[in-house]
Amino acid sequence: MSKPGKARYRLSAVKASYEEAVGGSEVEVETDDGKVYTFPHPLFTDDDTAKAIDAAEGDGAKARVLLGDQWDAFVKSGGDANGLMLVYVAARSEMQDTLGKHRPTKR
Repeated sequence: MSKPGKARYRLSAVKASYEEAVGGSEVEVETDDGKVYTFPHPLFTDDDTAKAIDAAEGDGAKARVLLGDQWDAFVKSGGDANGLMLVYVAARSEMQDTLGKHRPTKR
């Protein structure tokens, strides 16, 4: 039993609260032909993927890490690395704004 007034957070509730606040655990990107591609939201990117993004040099390499096996189809749909990285930067920027305002659910 926790002490009165002491904060206790349930991990699943906190994660769900942040997922709702940022719009989900994935970011969707729609190309001009109407096809939708996804990558992990920056807040929910696993450690291995985050390390791979950080280690990748240039937009092309980073974009390939983000989309993985979706990359070739994304390019065929008219997408490009620079555009995808602009979406990634926008998601990170929006996330920073949200994190400053959001108060997670404790339970």
